[in-house]
Parts: sequence; C-alpha cells; structure tokens
Amino acid sequence: MLSPCRFRFFVSRLRERLWVRPLALCVLSVGAIFVARLADNLSFSSLAPEINLDSVESLLTVMASSMLVIATFAVGSMVAAYASASAGATPRSIPLVIADDVTQNALSAFIGAFIFSNVALVAVKSDLFQFAGLFSIFALTLLVFAIVVITFVRWVDRIARLGRVVNIIEKAEKAAGDSLDRRRHSPTLGALESPLNQEHYRDTGISVYSSTVGYVQHIDLENLQSSAEALDCRLVVAALPGAFVGTRRPLLYVMGWSDQQEASAITELSRAFTISSNRTFEDDPRFGLLALSEIAGKALSPGINDPGTAINVIGTHVRLFTLWQSPLEQDRLKPVSYDRVSVPRLVTEDLFDDAFTAIARDGAGMVEVAIRLQKAFSALAETDDAAIVAAARKHSRMALARAEKALSLQDDIDAVSIAAGFCPMDLSLDKIR
Repeated sequence: MLSPCRFRFFVSRLRERLWVRPLALCVLSVGAIFVARLADNLSFSSLAPEINLDSVESLLTVMASSMLVIATFAVGSMVAAYASASAGATPRSIPLVIADDVTQNALSAFIGAFIFSNVALVAVKSDLFQFAGLFSIFALTLLVFAIVVITFVRWVDRIARLGRVVNIIEKAEKAAGDSLDRRRHSPTLGALESPLNQEHYRDTGISVYSSTVGYVQHIDLENLQSSAEALDCRLVVAALPGAFVGTRRPLLYVMGWSDQQEASAITELSRAFTISSNRTFEDDPRFGLLALSEIAGKALSPGINDPGTAINVIGTHVRLFTLWQSPLEQDRLKPVSYDRVSVPRLVTEDLFDDAFTAIARDGAGMVEVAIRLQKAFSALAETDDAAIVAAARKHSRMALARAEKALSLQDDIDAVSIAAGFCPMDLSLDKIR
C-alpha cells in the first residue's frame, strides 16, 4: 500500500528526473492543438480575425527548425555543468544540479515548443483548422514564442553559473538547511523518542533486518504505525535516514509481539524502509553537511589548493548550526502522530563530525583555514545550546592539535592558538574522546 508519506517521498524524487517535465510539456503542447481545434465550434468563431495561412506556416517552420537546435544546445550545456559539478565540487552534488528548476523548465520549454510547432505545422498543412482555429494556433504560437524567449534569457543567466562551486555551495546549503529545519521541528519524525543506547531493545526485542545493502533514504512511519497497531506491538527504529545498513544490521526492533511465527509481518515491516545505493538530502540532514565538507576537502587537495572555498564552507556550516539551535516556531512543531513507534534524535556531535572533521584534517597545514576554523568554533561556543557548545570546544581542541602537528612555523602555530583561546586547553585528547 502506497501511504501518503511514501507518495510524498516518491514525488520529491521525481524532481531529480530530467524526463518528467519535458514529458508533461509535450503532452500539454499536443493538447493545445486539440483545444485550438475546438475554437472552430464555438458560437463566436465568426468574430475571429482572418490570419494568413502562409504566415502561420512560416512562423511554425522557423520555430520547429530552431527549437531542436536550442534543445540540443541546452542538453550539452547541462551535461557540461554536471561534469563541472562532479569534478570541481563533489559527485554528491549532482542531484542538486539536476533538480535545478530553471534548467529543467528551460529544457522542458524548448522540447515542448519543438513538439508544439511540429504537430501544429502538420495540422495546419492538413487543413484541420478554419478561421477561428487558425487564429487560435497563431495566438498560441506567439505565446509559446514569448515563453521560449523569456525562458531562454533566464536560462542563459543560470547556465553561466550552474555547476560552479559557489553555486553548488549555495544549493547544498539550502538543501541542508531545509532538511535541518524540518528535523528540528520534528526531531523524532512525529514518533515517540527512543534513547540513543538501544542495547536493551537489542536484547529483549525482535530484530528486523534488511534484505539489501545500502543507505536508508526514507522511513514510512505511517505504515509502521498501522503495522504496529495490527500486530499490537511497539516498534523502535534503529536506522535513521542516512544510515548504511547490511543484512545483519537491524532496521528496527519489535517489542511486545507475542506471535513470533508470522514471517510475512517481519517482511512487511522491513518494506517500510526505502534503501538505495545513494543517500538523499531531503530526509538526511547529515548528508547535506557531509556534501559541503567534501566540497571543502576537494578544494584543500594539493591539485586544487583553494583554501578560500574551504573558508566559505566553514562560514556555511556556522550558519547551518546557528539555524539548528535557533528558537522553534511553535506553529510548525510536528506533534506525536505515531504513538507505537519510537525514533532516536540526531546527535549534535555526529553533525559536527560530518561538518568539521575532514576540513580540520585536510586544512591543518593551512594557517588561514585553521584560524577560520577556530573562529567558527568560537562563534558556535557562544550559543545557548549546551550540546553545540560542548561539540565546538571538543572540535576546537582537536583542530588545534592537528594544526600543531601540521604547521612548521611557530608564528603560525601561535596565531592558531590565539584564535583557539576561547576554549580551555587543559584536557588531553584522551579525555575529550
């Protein structure tokens, strides 16, 4: 059964498919031809002005011959942008580039105009229209032409920036910010909260495993709730979206189920988890932070040597963690809707590991990156969130330790130490672990 929860997830995945919008525009274009044919049957069709048939055919011929060329050019530009995003940023950013609305709308408009002009040209040459229908086709052609021109102008501005590192950072920040914002307003996804330590459930409950190996993309909590009600049990989720699961890592634990012989029920529970070879941004806030960290890591590689991009990503992380601890909007808080399912919260320390560990490691030998990291930790340590303050201080000490080992000039080490002065350094690395 396709629940509303899974249907929304399926619809969101369609944004990453390039064929969806062009197909919709093609159907709409063909439908517009039949709508124009109906104009001949209207009572006021005699009032339509007479349009020269040759002018309509000429306009449609020009559009038909040019739209295919423009559509081919658009596809080539998009492929180049995807290659640039993969090479200059990270392959994990490709879904964000593909889902760009302006680019998809442009490709759809070009293909739709090509289909419209060809179908309309065939209909006109077949004498399918009378005066009113021919005027309708002429008006629709002018409308399509205006849409194509406006779309092309917008698309040229976007394609010039699509695939550039700065643009990808902005898209990754928005995707991560949206995901973090949804999760902070629904920290347990609308279910009850389960403790992080799930040893008790592992020992007393029935473990449900995945039949495939991959990343959890989505959890259909509505199906889990209905299954728990039917089985008269409680469910404890063990693998959040973004977790890598195998055939021996539990997806969830079943508590209080008396009939343990019903294997089909176990299979139905595992189907509530959408597992694939790739992670997604929508339900996985950590993936957005990880993608940004990978962009910074590639910029810090010896072959690229672009510390400015890493510094830009550090500032992005500070904005995202500031959003994470900002006051909640009460009208957006999601109530507990699944009272038979328990889900653990995200751990702030894990978010910091995804965001800063790789940057601190790869940028330890660059004094400007090490200093900016310490300034970022200092800013986050001034927030009111105790978990963020503790994580910021821990990562500040670890980043300083890495910088002391990687930097060779004592003045650089002193500069990083001064920037890390907000954090007490009397704890050893063994203690902060």
